[in-house]
Amino acid sequence: MCRNIKPLYNLQPPSSDAEIHDAARQFVRKVSGYRKPSRANEAAFEAAVAEIAAATARLLASLQTTAAPRARPEKATTPPGSVGNLAGPGA
Repeated sequence: MCRNIKPLYNLQPPSSDAEIHDAARQFVRKVSGYRKPSRANEAAFEAAVAEIAAATARLLASLQTTAAPRARPEKATTPPGSVGNLAGPGA
């Protein structure tokens, strides 16, 4: 499974079309092995992204749950690779 593909179901606010499209693109990249396809393969690549995005949107719309929507995780404010402020507040 791609580590970059995050769950899109039962979020508050709901997943956007752009998030669904980005997840579909990441899936097609992983399956095809192409980060960016050649011109010869671009149409097939983009068609696959569109089909998977549409199928994903239909899936998300048809799923049912009694669970409360999950809050979206906050984006990290500390740059990747740093350890943050170890001194703590008021130091």
